[in-house]
Amino acid sequence: MNKNSLVENLSAKLSIPRSEAERMLNTLVDVITETLKKGEEVSITGFGQFVVVDRSARAGVNPQNPTEKIQIGATKVPKFRAGKSLKEAVRGTI
Repeated sequence: MNKNSLVENLSAKLSIPRSEAERMLNTLVDVITETLKKGEEVSITGFGQFVVVDRSARAGVNPQNPTEKIQIGATKVPKFRAGKSLKEAVRGTI
């Protein structure tokens, strides 16, 4: 499902105009992004957590020249950890 499909689903389920559903989704994404940029986590009970994790420096290979070794620097990356209810729903145990 892409963003447009998600907006359409929200609009239908909530009986609101598509533009309002899109504004709600964009606002949610903005709030999650801003919170993660501050290094804080976003936790939605039963659904999961959006967190920032540190990825350590590592050796890599230049994709344009596979014989060339490169050093990839340490960085922070966003990560989603699924909650118990979401995991159970996907497994079909709910």
